Formats: sequence, structure tokens, C-alpha cells
Amino acid sequence: MIFFELLYTFLLIGIFTFGGGYSMVALIQDEVVVHHQWMTSQEFTDVLAISQMTPGPIGINTATYAGYTAALNAGYPTVAAVGASLLASLAVILLPIILMLLVCRFLMHHKDNPRVAYTMRVLRMAIVGLIAAAALQLLTIETFGTPSFNRHFISSTIIFAVVFTFSYFKIRNPKFKFLSSPILLILLSGTAGFLLYQI
Repeated sequence: MIFFELLYTFLLIGIFTFGGGYSMVALIQDEVVVHHQWMTSQEFTDVLAISQMTPGPIGINTATYAGYTAALNAGYPTVAAVGASLLASLAVILLPIILMLLVCRFLMHHKDNPRVAYTMRVLRMAIVGLIAAAALQLLTIETFGTPSFNRHFISSTIIFAVVFTFSYFKIRNPKFKFLSSPILLILLSGTAGFLLYQI
């Protein structure tokens, strides 16, 4: 039954993900697209786009939409799919909340310990790798088009480069802050994509 599989899968994703929502995306994609095949790569890309645009943490949003889409694709009615989305959302946060309560108590007493500091440094490096993996897994044909230098591929690459550049300059130079608002970039990218893909 897909509900038990969703519960087990997202409990594992929640407890073994370090680094927040973006590092969680790679694990969610591997489970729902590759391992369980609950949805296609194209559907996951759509789920991720919706999760990014809606309010809230991207990891929980992705779990919510992934649970909903997986149940619908398995043939369950909409009401059951809503239940599956709630189950996936709860499962992905349940164990991390319990673990964080325990870890916070430990860290408050041992935050100056050199071994704890070293462990946190190692975890930060692993988190960078997980986020990079999530970014690389999004470089798909569904996202960018076929790399044959047709207009869809070129348009997607230009939009990606412009958004990346403005986001980078926001970090490097606060003067460009007004040009790199995430909301503005999402709206401009969506508008540009709609116009370019309709031509």
C-alpha cells in the first residue's frame, strides 16, 4: 500500500537529510523518481517548481506535492491523495523535530568541545555536496531541453545564467540587492519562459 511506503520513505528522508530543504531535494528525487517510480522526471521537475514558488520550506513543500502526485499516479482519488500529501509532510518532519530537540540540549552543553566543532565542519562540507547534487540533478532534458542548441535549450540556459548572475551579485555586492529579489527573479523568469516558449 502506497501510504505505508510513503510514510517509511519520507521518515528515512527526514532523518538522513542534513543541510535543509535543498539538500533534501536530491534524496526525494532519488526515492520518488528512480527507486519507487511514483512519478516521472518531468512530473518531479514540475513538483519542484511549484514547491519553490509556494510559501514555506522547499523540502516540506516538495514532500507534500510528491505525496499527492504519487497517490494520484497510483490511482487513488483526490481525497486520498490529499491524505497522502499530509502523511508525507508529517513523516518528513517528525523524526528531525524529535532529533533536533535532543541535539539542541546536547549542543548547549558541548558547543565549545573541539570534537563537536570538527563534526559540524565536516557536516557543512557534506551539505555543500548534497546541495550541489540537487542542482546537478535538475540539469535534465525536461528542465533545459535537449542540448542541441535549439531555441528551447538556449532560452533555458540564458534564463538560468541571468538568474544565477543576479543571485551571485546579490551576495558579492549589496548594491544589486534590488535586482536579485527571489520573488522578482521568479516572476521575471516565469514571464520570460512563458513568452519564449510561446514563440
